[in-house]
Amino acid sequence: MAYQTVNPYTNKLVQSFPYASDAEIDAAILKSHEAFLNWRTTGFADRSKVMTRAAEILRADKRMFADVLTLEMGKISAEAELEVELCADIFDYFAEHGESFLKDKPLEVKGAKEGTVTIVFEPLGVIYCIEPWNFPYYQVVRVAAPQILAGNTVLLKHAKNVPAAAQAMQKLFNDAGLPDGVFTNLFISIASTDHILADPLVRGVALTGSERAGTIVGAAAGKNLKKVTMELGGSDAFIVLEDADIDKTVKWAVMGRHWNAGQVCCGSKRLIIVDAVYDEFMDKYRSSVAALRAGDPHDPVTQLAPLSTQSAVDMLAEQVKTAIDSGATAERLGEAVPKQGAFFQPTILTDVKPDNPAYQTEFFGPVSLVFRVADEDEAISVANASIYGLGGSVFTRDVVRGERVARRIETGMVFVNHPTVVRADIPFGGVKNSGFGTELTEFGIREFVTNKVVGVVDIDAPF
Repeated sequence: MAYQTVNPYTNKLVQSFPYASDAEIDAAILKSHEAFLNWRTTGFADRSKVMTRAAEILRADKRMFADVLTLEMGKISAEAELEVELCADIFDYFAEHGESFLKDKPLEVKGAKEGTVTIVFEPLGVIYCIEPWNFPYYQVVRVAAPQILAGNTVLLKHAKNVPAAAQAMQKLFNDAGLPDGVFTNLFISIASTDHILADPLVRGVALTGSERAGTIVGAAAGKNLKKVTMELGGSDAFIVLEDADIDKTVKWAVMGRHWNAGQVCCGSKRLIIVDAVYDEFMDKYRSSVAALRAGDPHDPVTQLAPLSTQSAVDMLAEQVKTAIDSGATAERLGEAVPKQGAFFQPTILTDVKPDNPAYQTEFFGPVSLVFRVADEDEAISVANASIYGLGGSVFTRDVVRGERVARRIETGMVFVNHPTVVRADIPFGGVKNSGFGTELTEFGIREFVTNKVVGVVDIDAPF
């Protein structure tokens, strides 16, 4: 299937685009490499100006950019505007700090009195960027902003259901003054990945997507010796201890599971509740989820958006059915969601045992897995039993205890008394089947640079 914009609120096709041919891809790679040869020598001051200008454009046209997200993947208008603002923050952050992250680093080498040794951070070249549909701008900017600031060039393969968002990103960089070829959007089939990564001009690949996509891209990257980073989803634990503020914790649980219609990699997918407060928490959680209002994502009263596509609804329904067939109990909450559009009824799954496929499944939508545990130790054990390790959270009035528990959870990110915190100045990345590598901050910008050693040694110094 070609790239298509289908409004998930109406399931009506808006526009479609054909896949790029191998010849078009090869031409884009060559052009991106030629642009890299010039861009890598462009000063940080000029690179930063592009970042600053991009942030200004996003804020000035926030509503226009947000409307694209609502049209293509059903994102609630308020959430779409927040995504646009977050992208602007990321551009500003790297405009301000990027140069300092890549400043030459002199080393103090023991016994080397006859010269100097310096680490120089140099860009790699063309980076192939494969991004998903759930945050169509943020996922792109999270990689493109730091890598372009570092001196790399980016070839974007976006998800095939958000072509208008991909085009908006292209126009944004063009309007911000980025030289032609430094950022290139192409409507690429995943089948072309082998072809792209076999090209010696492509130096790395950044993927956010499914485990299946990760195995395909990882195999191609390994075969062609390309640097790779991957964010492959998650099934974050949301631990509620007996001393948590239940009313506030329930509020965060509902938000953590249902923002972006539950289509969030670092969403609170597994609620792990200690026995002492389980009944109170679940009574309040059920009523709060049941009260969510599904409807038109442009309507400010809407709290639950449609899923991105009808196929996403069908896949989620099949996952729930498999869970039930394997012994889980399903409870559907709230008034019936609209029949028009790609909506899914909010659902709670309990009695999910380790031998149930659902125990290790990422549910990408408004489905909550709930686990009743005896105490803190069992909560940590259940949290760590997942094959995923992206984010997580712990709720307790004792923040010292919360931090202690957080340190025991096997995950790339964990927060105390908040489901997640997504900011321009906080690193993002996971462990286990959630992938590897880091995005954002100084750690992210250095993923696709060479830590090059430059040594100046006295010619008469001993070997």
